[in-house]
Amino acid sequence: MSTTTLLPADATLLSAVWALEKEIGHTPLHHITGLFRHPRVQIYAKKEWMQLSGSVKARAGYAIIRRAIEKGALTPGKTLLDATSGNTGIAYAHIAKRLNIPVALCLPENASRERKEILESLGVRLILTSRFEGTDGAQQVARALAEADPDAYFYADQYKNENNWKAHYYGTAPEIIEALPDVTHFVAGLGTTGTFVGTGRRLRELQPSIRLISLQPDLPMHGLEGWKHLETAIVPEIYDPSVADENEEVSTEEAHRLIVEAWHKEGLLLSPSSAANLAGAIRVANRLDEGIVVTVLPDNADKYSDITKKLLV
Repeated sequence: MSTTTLLPADATLLSAVWALEKEIGHTPLHHITGLFRHPRVQIYAKKEWMQLSGSVKARAGYAIIRRAIEKGALTPGKTLLDATSGNTGIAYAHIAKRLNIPVALCLPENASRERKEILESLGVRLILTSRFEGTDGAQQVARALAEADPDAYFYADQYKNENNWKAHYYGTAPEIIEALPDVTHFVAGLGTTGTFVGTGRRLRELQPSIRLISLQPDLPMHGLEGWKHLETAIVPEIYDPSVADENEEVSTEEAHRLIVEAWHKEGLLLSPSSAANLAGAIRVANRLDEGIVVTVLPDNADKYSDITKKLLV
């Protein structure tokens, strides 16, 4: 495999990326009261779309880009390359546009129309890959491009890049503890696995008695964009199975039902993955006599009008 010689960090680029830090993270918690009520059990969900680029992936995208610039791996003239199901790509695109960094993304061809339009409007070069191979196929295409021309690309490789989970270790988890020091359970889905692994690791250090519950789709063919069915998919290298105390499955149908209920009972217009996370949190909360359950809502429904138009009639 070809290797790339690291160059000194560009001072102008460093200054610009550091200035973006204030727009990443610090998302508010929503107290779930319409979908779940119990005198001694509470559910809170972090509204992750309320940051730059509109999704949880702003955290990992920023951490990956910032560290690459600091190390001299991403310098002026290089193109940021990665595989994505959409949200990480949109995060890259928003951040890179502010930094004048070109972006090329390998994206499954069945990604939502809104995601493709957003990426193209931000100047991204889209490389559409097989819908049947999902993000696994997109990763293979991205890796081949990077290996063929390592001097042209910085291959971010979010499924392998440790800055993915570290963004949540140093950001998401401390935010949760600062707001809810007595949190007892954390629930989140597995995609790149960065959110669950990074947040879970740090929460356990800060609150040793916490229970960590990971979520997966119940089937290999599912409608939860960004999630992975790990038994049949390429397992991300950053995934650590020892972090989870329990593992649960959520169906696409369950998530779609909750999209409707969350809109009517919570005033939240959620994406399928956010609804799936919330479904898992409610399931956990229903088993408890007391406790505080926290999950994340990766994004809202802005990029899923094809789904919400059918559901919210």
